[in-house]
Amino acid sequence: MLRDLVSERLGILFGPESRSSLERRLRGRLTARGLSSYADYYQLLKYSPLAIEEWEEAAELLTTHETYFFREDYQLRAFAEELLPMLAERLASRKRLQIWSAGCSTGEEAYTIAMLVLASGLFDGWDVRVYGSDLSKRCIAAARRGIYGPASFRTTTEEAKGRWFVPAEKAGAGSGEFFGVSPEVRALCHFGQMNMLDDERTHLVGRCDIIFCRNVLIYFDAPRRRQVIDMFHERLVSGGVLLLGHAESLLNVSTAFELLHLKEDLVYRKPLASGGGAGSGPNTGGGSR
Repeated sequence: MLRDLVSERLGILFGPESRSSLERRLRGRLTARGLSSYADYYQLLKYSPLAIEEWEEAAELLTTHETYFFREDYQLRAFAEELLPMLAERLASRKRLQIWSAGCSTGEEAYTIAMLVLASGLFDGWDVRVYGSDLSKRCIAAARRGIYGPASFRTTTEEAKGRWFVPAEKAGAGSGEFFGVSPEVRALCHFGQMNMLDDERTHLVGRCDIIFCRNVLIYFDAPRRRQVIDMFHERLVSGGVLLLGHAESLLNVSTAFELLHLKEDLVYRKPLASGGGAGSGPNTGGGSR
């Protein structure tokens, strides 16, 4: 019952084989609340006036926050070298670009996207917004601080580090150098806590030209995965692009997108409206991989 409630509320799937993991992650919350059983904890999450507060604590323990700058560089190259020029041409008349990093963890992905947009030089003078969201309130707080340690720079070149970051101090930190995101990059990025299953919250993002949701859907069960993909389809403008993680696909999830074949990657595109020039840009193919 607790596993199903977590899936319903957070979208995170814990199969029967993950029972011990679920118990281990939540054990401390029973102690913190003075509860003697997981049945009592279920009752608290389901019915108690403290449920909203407790769901935030549970979400911190049940989500994975592994990330770093310039992760999955092959996909980022496709984004920078093919998708951004395509969007710059298609959106030239409105000069507005909105990108959503859904499940951004501590913000490295959203900031990376902003760096690539700036480096392209294609959007100078445009209204550019990169929105990062995550289920975890603590992750969003870290993203807003924008100060990172060595683990976040494991694939960052010294050139990129020197261009986009400034030395910083982190209160209470141990050894190791810390760097803050430059003001130029920070100005493009906005962060907010969000449960992607919450329709009211997701509508606050507005319409997007590109959505990154990488290595998030693998933790969802099938019904919630479809719910999130349907929401992404609704949030994307006509011709908007969805980028998933390398181990994720829309096979048996949705047929509402078309495949966009890039040189180094396959991404998903919301079909262009009639007369929108569907034949322009990289080759497209129907269906889902």
